[in-house]
Amino acid sequence: MNNIRAIVVGALGRMGQNVKAALERKGWECAASVDINYYGTGGGFSHISEVTSDADVIIDFSFHGATEDVVKYAAEKKLPVIVATTGHSAEEREKIFDAANKTAVFYSGNMSLGIATLADAVKRVLSVFDGADVEIVECHHNRKLDAPSGTALMLFDAVKEVRPEATALCGRSGNRRREKNEVGISSVRAGGIVGIHEVIITTESEQLTLRHEAFDRALFADGAIKACEFLVGKKAGLYTMKDVLKG
Repeated sequence: MNNIRAIVVGALGRMGQNVKAALERKGWECAASVDINYYGTGGGFSHISEVTSDADVIIDFSFHGATEDVVKYAAEKKLPVIVATTGHSAEEREKIFDAANKTAVFYSGNMSLGIATLADAVKRVLSVFDGADVEIVECHHNRKLDAPSGTALMLFDAVKEVRPEATALCGRSGNRRREKNEVGISSVRAGGIVGIHEVIITTESEQLTLRHEAFDRALFADGAIKACEFLVGKKAGLYTMKDVLKG
């Protein structure tokens, strides 16, 4: 694919820096850097509305509270946008879905192709082990704000595709028996863990544990680059990692 010009939102954060490095490795251009911490410092823009540079795509690794402004800008400019932040409220998700009526929107709880493959594997296993109990465990660094992680919710959504009656139980406490349709989601926050996700599928006689571990945040930036390659040139609509795996 020819040179792509990307607006990077959240450019001063860890993931923003990784995305800019990934663009450079690809030989693509960072058309503009946006981050609230640029305010009064130069070197970039503190708000996406200030950007006037020509671009082909927006990559947002900022904060869920900034999503509304990012997707609004994308819709107005008819720019494809990759929303890679997590922890969105129902109202914020609705803004994302609305923007997809006007431009191509890529929305995923995790930018890793490995996680997308894991979600697919979960569906395949559950189609075989119909009555098995399912538990999801996610581990991240001690600075992560949202719990459960967007990835854990993404994996739960994969469970619900096979079991529409499934309900999420985020954190288990107290004295009661496990409900038939519940899927426990446990969150660990410790040290510098980049990301570990396990889906534990258990019957009375055997157990399968499907596990993904991220060693380097660069993998999420590389996933964003893959998403760019997929998204640029697409018509308006909502796209996910499942679409990338398909095509």
